[in-house]
Order: sequence, then structure tokens, then C-alpha cells
Amino acid sequence: MSVSDTRLAQIIGRFAELEARLASGTLEGAEFVGASRDYAELEPVAKAAEAVHEMRGELAALSALDEADAEMRALAAEEVARLRAELPEAERALAIAMLPRDSADSRPAMLEIRAGTGGDEAALFAADLYRMYERFAAEQGWRVELISANANEIGGFKEVVANVAGNGVFARLKFESGVHRVQRVPVTESGGRIHTSAATVAVLPEPDEVDVQIEDKDLKIDIYRASGAGGQHVNTTDSAVRITHLLSGLVVIQQDERSQHKNKAKALQVLRTRLYEKMRSEAQGAEAEARKAMVGSGDRSERIRTYNFPQGRVTDHRINLTLHRLPEILEGPGLGELIDALIAEDQAKRLAAMDG
Repeated sequence: MSVSDTRLAQIIGRFAELEARLASGTLEGAEFVGASRDYAELEPVAKAAEAVHEMRGELAALSALDEADAEMRALAAEEVARLRAELPEAERALAIAMLPRDSADSRPAMLEIRAGTGGDEAALFAADLYRMYERFAAEQGWRVELISANANEIGGFKEVVANVAGNGVFARLKFESGVHRVQRVPVTESGGRIHTSAATVAVLPEPDEVDVQIEDKDLKIDIYRASGAGGQHVNTTDSAVRITHLLSGLVVIQQDERSQHKNKAKALQVLRTRLYEKMRSEAQGAEAEARKAMVGSGDRSERIRTYNFPQGRVTDHRINLTLHRLPEILEGPGLGELIDALIAEDQAKRLAAMDG
């Protein structure tokens, strides 16, 4: 997708205008916030446009040179060859920067991991995945806040929900939604046989309060006593909260905190996120087929990745990428390479769709 010189000038001009407005000191309140957001969104596009504009300008100037000096002609030809080789990559970078962005990309996310088939071993794997995302988040400078966890007796999670906040969280984690499969000898297995277990990951963008309005009249709130494994009472007060959203039928239960108010606040946070995801799914109904053609639909029933311990490999089935660095991936640092590959594949497919 080649961008015309006229369009380049428009992008660069718009960015310069925004820069001048912000520097003028005349913007206040909502106007300043809006201009700052526009500036941040346009900056990567403008920088890429400036790079292409400069390269095209240099190329045109050098191509028009009529040097009598043989040495200068040779230098000019060398520079022309370099620019011609580098320009397509700069134009591709601009095309990627101009791709329509998911409006939720910059948002924090709700990370939900649930043990699937495999009993205790699936719960241990769910805990491994949670730690992997925790470590990856720490490396990115993100903050992870545990919302709720349903642990088993051997250190696994039947279900764990956390909020991940930071810069560009949803953009980098959104392709993690789906079924993650593990192949290994479980710690509970005495015969040394390899078992296959699974856990489901869901990454949902978190809305602002203004995105999802929840009316008190649309909620049914039940307060009851929280209980732990085996029916033991976690505490002796009625602090567990069950919220039913009457319009959608969504139900959220929160009992991890000792405070009823904290449990209610966390339950509302989860409810708001799930309602926002429901609204997004409905709005994207027309785009659903197009999204499936991308790296993945985000369908939680779709098997996306296998972690094979005996072979020390991780395979992402959507892009047929296998990395023989399983420990490094589960420790967090190696996950970035998988995520980068998924984002690059998504960009390539969206560029191809636009060119087509």
C-alpha cells in the first residue's frame, strides 16, 4: 500500500498543527486531553511519514543530479541504490502505522485463566501460565493486581482472574485468548507417562466507567458468608458478593477479600469488563469472519498453543511457529518473541487484505 506524496504532506501538516496547539498553552481541560490523545496516536504515523518523505525527496534530488565528475556520479549512484533498497521497508513501516487500530489496544486488560481437562495437572498448568504472564508483565513495566483465585490443595488454580494495567496491555496480550495445551509427566504421575492437559485463557479489555453505564436497578446483589475448600469458613462475616446483571444475565461472584465493600468493587469491575466485551462482540459481529481470518478469533475454544516439556518446545498453531525455548518462555522473557510474531502476522494479513 503506497501512500501518495499529498497524503504524506497532510499527515505531517496535521501533526505539526497539533504540536503547535499543544505548545501554545491555550488548551485546557477536555480540549487539552483530546489534543494530547490525538497527538499520541498520530505521532508514530507522522514519524514514519516524515522518514518516507525525506527518503523520497533525497532520491528525487539525487536522481536529478547531472554530475560531470565521475567520482561524484559514482557516490550519487551508490546513495540512490541505498535509498531504493531502504525505501520499501520505510513505506511498509508507514503502512503498518496507518492500519486501523483496535480502539481497545491501549487499555488495561482483565486476564482470566481456567483449568480445563486434566484435573490437578490442568490446575498446576493454569498456575504456570499465570506466573508466565506475571513475569512478562513485570518485564514490560506493567502492574498485575489479583482479582480472585480459586486454588487447589497442591498449588494450582482452578480459576484465576487478574487486572493487568500499563502501556498498550491489550494490544500485546489480546492474541493470548484461547486454549493452551501442555504435554508433560505430571508430578502426580508415578508411572512416568506423559499426559496432555489444557487451560483456557481469556484476555478482555477493561472499559472506563463512561464506556459501560451500570444502573443499580439492573443489579441483583446477594451477600453471603465466604467459604473455602472443604466447606471451611474463610471468615465469620457475610462478605462474599454475588452480582447478577438482570439485563444480560451475567453473574459475578467475588469472595477473596474480607471486606464486603472490596468484594463488591472487584465484582463490579469484572462485570463491567464482561459487559464491555459483550458489547464489543456484538458491535464486531459484521467483522467476525474477517477477524477469524487474522491470527485468531480470540475464541476461547480454539486451541492456540502447545507447551511440550519432554521436547522443550512451544508451538503456536496459528502461525506454525515452534520455539525450542520452553523454560525461557514460561519464565516470561521468551514470551515476547511469540507475541511479536503474532502481531507481525496479524499486520501482514491486514496489509494484504487492504491491498487486495
